[in-house]
Amino acid sequence: MVQTAAGTSALSKKSLWAGRILSGLVILFLLMDALMKIMKAAPAVQGTVRVGYPESVVVGIGLVLLACTILYAIPQTSVLGAILLTGYLGGAVATNVRVGNPLFSFILAPVYFGILIWLGLYLRDYRLRELVPFRSRTY
Repeated sequence: MVQTAAGTSALSKKSLWAGRILSGLVILFLLMDALMKIMKAAPAVQGTVRVGYPESVVVGIGLVLLACTILYAIPQTSVLGAILLTGYLGGAVATNVRVGNPLFSFILAPVYFGILIWLGLYLRDYRLRELVPFRSRTY
């Protein structure tokens, strides 16, 4: 991180690009998931029904995911998108807990994505770094 003339911190190029790449990969995965739900692809419908939701909600879930992902992809609304995606993924965790799915492969998968969402944003947005700084211990 470097200091700019105005005194605000700017991100290093490595950090900025790492955040962009990580966020881009997450965005691509979430867009694919949203579009599969909107198009009612068989795996998306089967997975949704298997966890106890009616087939009639698949498109709605896909539209919500699409809207949240688009908000995350736009730099001006990325923090709002990350917050909304965190809520969406929390619902996925709750659903997987409710149906008794395995911990590491199902229940924690949305948590892993949530971490990647926030890590990508943290690496590419200096304002988030200023809001949530990681400091070394100084006692």
